[in-house]
Amino acid sequence: MATLLHIDSSALFEGSASREVTATFAKAWQEQHPDGTVVHRDLAAIPLPHLDAAAITAGFTDPAALSDEQRAAVALREELVTELEQADAVLIGAPMYNFTISSTLKSWLDRVIVVGRTAGENGTVAGTPTVVVASRGGSYAPGAPRESFEFVQNYLGKVLNGMLGLEVEFIVPELTLARVNPAMAGLIDQADASRAKAHEDAANRGKELAAQLAA
Repeated sequence: MATLLHIDSSALFEGSASREVTATFAKAWQEQHPDGTVVHRDLAAIPLPHLDAAAITAGFTDPAALSDEQRAAVALREELVTELEQADAVLIGAPMYNFTISSTLKSWLDRVIVVGRTAGENGTVAGTPTVVVASRGGSYAPGAPRESFEFVQNYLGKVLNGMLGLEVEFIVPELTLARVNPAMAGLIDQADASRAKAHEDAANRGKELAAQLAA
């Protein structure tokens, strides 16, 4: 049985484009592979602590000399890293906030990137198929006025693939603010089409990936 690690990082619980599209992917996965496992980690419902001195120094401290704070940091890192290592596929909801990822997702990355284990040559999660739903309120596509402000796909591609070796692909629902921002009213049709395509792509990819891994 294959395991899907499903991570949501949107601060919104209702009306979140990234949550809706990751839910479509997860549903398709489960319908195709009902015997599989879905591990859902909601980084907004249960936020991870940001990287602090205890977490940083724990990796360079004799285990016998760890403080209580350092032991807690090591335990959390082990939990998150093991969860990632045991996943056969990864699904990440990554909405754009101020041109980049949420701080909650950054906290997760800071815990699971462990050089010499998950990151670097022969990393333990290399090759794991990973789908990132990178939703955004406007458009940052090639040729768009704000193309150079796009730091979600750019950053996650470098970190997830370049450091962790994950096989990353993106599904991008954009213009998600068109229905709530009067200044974007003329873009509603484009926004609806983008969201519909994202759901279609998520359903198809969830089904395909589950079938491949369950075979």
